Amino acid sequence: MASLATGSTETAESAVQDDGSFSIPGGDNAHIWKLKQAKKAEFIREAEKLRHQITVLEKDKNGHLYNKKNDFRIEYSTLEEYEQKLSNSTKADKNKTEQQLAKIHNNVRRLQLQLKDVRPTPEFVERLREMMEEVDNAVTAFKEEQRIIYEELVKEEKTTVIELNALEKKIEASFRAVAEKSFKVPSGNAQVDNMACSQLPEDVVAFEKFLQQTGGRLGGWDDFDHQSFLKIWTRHKGRPSYLEEALTYIPSRTREDVEQHENWYKEFLFLEEKKKDSIQKWKAKKQEEKIEVSKVQDKIHEISEFDQKQQEETQRQKLEEERRKRHQELKAWKRQKEIEAAAKLEAKLKEEEEHQRKQRKERQRQLEVKLVVEENTRIRKEQEDFLRLEKEIREEAEREERKRMAAYEICRFQERDQQKIEEKTHEKKAKEEAEKDRERRLEKLKEKVQVHVDRDPSRLCKLTKGWEERCKNIGPTGSAPLAHIPHRAVPTWRQGL
Repeated sequence: MASLATGSTETAESAVQDDGSFSIPGGDNAHIWKLKQAKKAEFIREAEKLRHQITVLEKDKNGHLYNKKNDFRIEYSTLEEYEQKLSNSTKADKNKTEQQLAKIHNNVRRLQLQLKDVRPTPEFVERLREMMEEVDNAVTAFKEEQRIIYEELVKEEKTTVIELNALEKKIEASFRAVAEKSFKVPSGNAQVDNMACSQLPEDVVAFEKFLQQTGGRLGGWDDFDHQSFLKIWTRHKGRPSYLEEALTYIPSRTREDVEQHENWYKEFLFLEEKKKDSIQKWKAKKQEEKIEVSKVQDKIHEISEFDQKQQEETQRQKLEEERRKRHQELKAWKRQKEIEAAAKLEAKLKEEEEHQRKQRKERQRQLEVKLVVEENTRIRKEQEDFLRLEKEIREEAEREERKRMAAYEICRFQERDQQKIEEKTHEKKAKEEAEKDRERRLEKLKEKVQVHVDRDPSRLCKLTKGWEERCKNIGPTGSAPLAHIPHRAVPTWRQGL
């Protein structure tokens, strides 16, 4: 939506020149528009890809977070609350962003509507500039706000990644320590009883007590921090200059913690060295005792070998007796199985024989039924053939009768048609004779009343008889002179004739 607003703003700005005139975007603007469309399509594809990854991660997270049968459900409840808060915050930010984008979109739409009805007047140009500046300011403010949010998110992401890496290394180190301890502890001797502790040298017991009281071989620290301390302490060979570097590489520990851990480590090395010396002396003493014990064990071994041979002989006799009993039981079992198999075989043969007898009876019954069905089928077929033949004969007779009637009707219709044709011919001839008579009568009448008039073109210009009579001079009937003689008006085309 932001890209759409920016593109619309730039298009509107390019349409208005500095002097108030308008121009249509040319080839360069079209090329820029295509590049923007390509970037927009790439951004949309990347967004779809990230949305799919988010969906997969949320599904995996919810599978662990909302599983009620999980052993860490109590710990996950805190994460669930935090996740709910983040979800609400995300929805609020989304609604706010959508409102801002909707406002920008409305401004751009108003600007586009204004551009549809362009009037080259200073007032219109000024109003258009104000609208464009408003849209540009809104888009710029939105971009700046989003940039600040993205920078903060990137910083938080980097911090979270560093913390996760450190936590992952600690977890891996703890798993390795547990695995090493599980391999070093012999099976069946997981705990040392008080008697064994009392038989150990004093230096060894003191060293073990020291480890128990001070948090094991790591001094109460986790393996990652302890290994970092050892690396720095060894590099500086125990000099005080190591302290500043240790505080930098182990930010979770204070100066007092590091100094206490150093004192603990020195005491640990001292007691461990004493433990090694005591163990060497203890091993030498145990070796001497082992030699004396071995001599006594040789004598005991000779006596035990004799007893063992007697026990082996007795055991061998018992095994032989048991083998003989099992052999007899096996033979009896085999005979019983053979008898049972023979009885089953005989019963099976009888069953098969009965089955075959039933099959023969069934086949014989089916054969009889088949013969009866075939006989009934033959009889029914003969009846159907007879009925079909009778039907064909009857249909043939009907066809012959229809043919005969058709021939009779055809002859009758032909005679009727011939008679009608002859009647029409006679009527036509009578009409023709009557027409000829009428024409002859008309000719005779024309000859009697026919008038022959000669053509006289000069007749058109002569006066009619009526007009000649009107134009005759008639003298006055009284003695007084006539002041006015009334007469009809003469048309102009007849005046002077």
